[in-house]
Amino acid sequence: MAIQWFPGHMTSARKKAEETMEHIDVVIEVLDARVPAASHNPMIEEMRNFRQRPNLKILNKADLADPQVTQAWLNYFNAQPNTKAVALSCKKPGDAKKIPGLCKQLAPHRGSPLKPLRMMIMGIPNVGKSTLMNALLNRRAAKVGDEPAVTKSQQRFELNDSENITDTPGMMWPKIEHESDGYLLAASHAIGRNAVIDEDVAEFLGNVLIKQYPALINTRYKLDAMKLNVTEIDGIDLLEAIARRRAYKRTDGEWDMERTAMALLTDYRSGAIGRVSLESPKSRAEMVAQAKLEAERQLAAKTAKAAAAAADEPNPAE
Repeated sequence: MAIQWFPGHMTSARKKAEETMEHIDVVIEVLDARVPAASHNPMIEEMRNFRQRPNLKILNKADLADPQVTQAWLNYFNAQPNTKAVALSCKKPGDAKKIPGLCKQLAPHRGSPLKPLRMMIMGIPNVGKSTLMNALLNRRAAKVGDEPAVTKSQQRFELNDSENITDTPGMMWPKIEHESDGYLLAASHAIGRNAVIDEDVAEFLGNVLIKQYPALINTRYKLDAMKLNVTEIDGIDLLEAIARRRAYKRTDGEWDMERTAMALLTDYRSGAIGRVSLESPKSRAEMVAQAKLEAERQLAAKTAKAAAAAADEPNPAE
């Protein structure tokens, strides 16, 4: 199932962001540290490059992510031109307070009462933009919620007489290119539940976690006590094991897989499983390369089919 989610207000949000970007100095892009590439909106890159604005990438929720993988992502992003990356938790006010100083490094010509440093926070829904804004302001100025797309309009705030910041609504892009990205975003709660089937997302998540963090999965769900080898099961097996261990049954006596799926997703999102990252620069490159090969294969097959069909058609001139 290909997951797509693009609420109507995001079209107007993009247009407003394009207008505002003309008048700012640094784009602060908030990413989910557990899925930094999947949670990057390519539209932001297009807008930023068009205006030639420097980019501070915030790998938020770093306290939930695998620290070694996060460091690999920081190395990857910091090697890019006009870009600086930092890993932090926007829920920690001390972490958030570092951000204006980092932006000043990217725009050293700004930051005075005559030429204030103008920053704009951007990112997909539910990565922590509003939490970051509230931490910077030391007050609850931006709405924060557990569901994606809580913020619907831009808000501009003065941090002091030489710094101001604009908070923008979470923006998705019209078509998610890679199917796995949709699942990574849904698992990380960046896509509304109305666009996904929780059991499918949980199965996908289970498969990733079993492959990348078998020890954490075994510890969290005590699979060995159930005489299950974590290296020999898949996502469906994991969900069934969780249902049995927690006795999640429906009134008809069948295992309650919907409740079980939400239990796994909640454990991942809250960090109960441990510090995990669902993608790394290496796994991302491998996925993109494989997707390119598959696209080329499908194009070749389509071309061959069209050529065969053309060869079978009668020639009117004969």
